[in-house]
Amino acid sequence: MPHALPDTLLRHGHRERLRGRLMQNPGALADYEILELLLAQTLVRKDTKPLAKDLLARFGSLRGVLDAKIPELLTVPGFGASLAGFWVLLRESMARYAESPLRKHEVLVSPEAVAAMARQRLAGKAHEEIWAAFVDAQNRLISWELVCTGSINASSIYPRDILERAILLKASGFMLVHNHPGGVTEASPADAEATARLLDSAKACDIRFIDHIIVSDQGWNSLFRAFQH
Repeated sequence: MPHALPDTLLRHGHRERLRGRLMQNPGALADYEILELLLAQTLVRKDTKPLAKDLLARFGSLRGVLDAKIPELLTVPGFGASLAGFWVLLRESMARYAESPLRKHEVLVSPEAVAAMARQRLAGKAHEEIWAAFVDAQNRLISWELVCTGSINASSIYPRDILERAILLKASGFMLVHNHPGGVTEASPADAEATARLLDSAKACDIRFIDHIIVSDQGWNSLFRAFQH
């Protein structure tokens, strides 16, 4: 009677077949299989299929898992500190990839481009952050940088700090973007008031305030578009 193969050999064989399918036709893999292989980069000796399925059940989709906040991920049994470190590295790589075309002046800066870049950069943040895209007269990116960090549901905009930075960079204009960790993209009264105050200050300095964008895992919203309506 043949002996049953050890679990380690079974896992190795399954993973190798999965990697073979990935190389032949990556688009054919199910979301849980992609996630399974990602988890296996850290959990080398463990069967990662159950954890992959648990994560998808908890967060609803592959994007939901990738965008999830680290404290939330850590509540899923089997997702430990080593995976948390890998997730931070993975998201940082994705964020820099998304930022690369703008940083290289390959495309002109637009609200849509900044929103896409910011959603990748701010995915999974448990607190609000304000970022600014400073541009030249042709709307090419000069600098993309963190302006300030706030709490879970609030952050402060200081016009003087932003405009001083724009002047130092010799920027013709700037776009502001911040995240709402709670998911909504509607501007709060405080958002609208701070934006109006900064718009007046920017006009006085002859610097273009192009847009203020709110991003979340649900999408993005332009405060200027809201002002126009």
